Amino acid sequence: MTVTLADIETAAATLTGHLVDSPCVRSRTLSDICGADIWLKLENLQYTGSFKERGALIRLLALSEDEKRRGVIAMSAGNHAQGVAYHATRLGIPATIVMPAATPMVKIRNTELLGANVVVRGDSLDEAYALARDTARRDGLTLVHPYDDERIIAGQGTVALEVLRDGRDFDTIVVPIGGGGLISGIAIAAKALRPETEIVGVQAALYPSMLCGLQGRPVESGGPTIAEGIAVKRPGTITIEIIRRLVAEILLVSEAHLEHAVQLIVEIEKTVAEGAGAAPLAAVLANPARFAGKRVCLIVSGGNIDARLLASVLMRGLVRAGRLMRLRVEVSDQPGSLARIAACIGGLGGNILEVHHQRWFYDVPIKLAEVDIVVETRDDDHLTRIVAGLGEAGFRARALSSRAEGDAS
Repeated sequence: MTVTLADIETAAATLTGHLVDSPCVRSRTLSDICGADIWLKLENLQYTGSFKERGALIRLLALSEDEKRRGVIAMSAGNHAQGVAYHATRLGIPATIVMPAATPMVKIRNTELLGANVVVRGDSLDEAYALARDTARRDGLTLVHPYDDERIIAGQGTVALEVLRDGRDFDTIVVPIGGGGLISGIAIAAKALRPETEIVGVQAALYPSMLCGLQGRPVESGGPTIAEGIAVKRPGTITIEIIRRLVAEILLVSEAHLEHAVQLIVEIEKTVAEGAGAAPLAAVLANPARFAGKRVCLIVSGGNIDARLLASVLMRGLVRAGRLMRLRVEVSDQPGSLARIAACIGGLGGNILEVHHQRWFYDVPIKLAEVDIVVETRDDDHLTRIVAGLGEAGFRARALSSRAEGDAS
């Protein structure tokens, strides 16, 4: 079987009524920031929070009655797991999911809640895949691969039919790449419907497996990434050939750009994207000249991010934007000194969030102390005015944190 537009159209008809017809919306603010006409295809609004439901359901519906009875097994860092678990439960098919140890807890818990038997094993998707493959052979289960399966690819390709519906003439569609199932399906459909549309892939710089595979060089990948959904160490054998033929370019994005993209989507669009889902925006932010003036669709592939991680991303974003700063102020160790500092900061419009009064461990004279103060400010200029104001009031103060060098913003 070679995946064709007809296969993808058949898959779309099969999916009708089973999935969310996710919106494709224009972002005025992101368009202004990026210097391009930016649209977002919000696959994070699917029931399980990602596009993975599409391919999972198409693959499960293709099982024979005997295969359904015996059950399926899959390996996944979360989104494919939830898609398989949800639809397998709906269809009465037993499902086991092998998930790497680094999978966010929210994805493991959600997969269990959706009815699958979850096995957490291995440090990578490759190790999880080895266990899933061996278990499938031993127990007679059907392995539902997350990307290297033509039915999976056909299901994922239905995203492109929705993106290009109603005559939308995008210059470029930007798609995150892990194993390549999503971009393969999108590229097949988009190039058949509108050959002039450019398909651009995005990988986390720590996991450039598809790019390395296309260039014929050894894959060097690994490390902690916010985009665990595309942290794949080995490209698919089916998908790599489709990508080689139909995808214009693969861009790599840093963790800083991924983090900044997650933050912007939350703050501007009021919707949650996980690291992989924010990768297309990260690519545009990192390569503004590449997309300048173009009409660009970004595939927000998923929104399953751990709440604690999201909170950290948003707080770190405040620091990068100069809106949350840490000051160190030298003060006389006498009653009332701290109150005068607080009054000075408050009078200048700063909001004190945290105070740590240190007498013993800093290198200051014995009758002095240093106070570390976390202050909410409007921007870097506001912080500068607060530091200057403290100086004018007789306090020696300095900023301990500011906009980081090489900041993605």
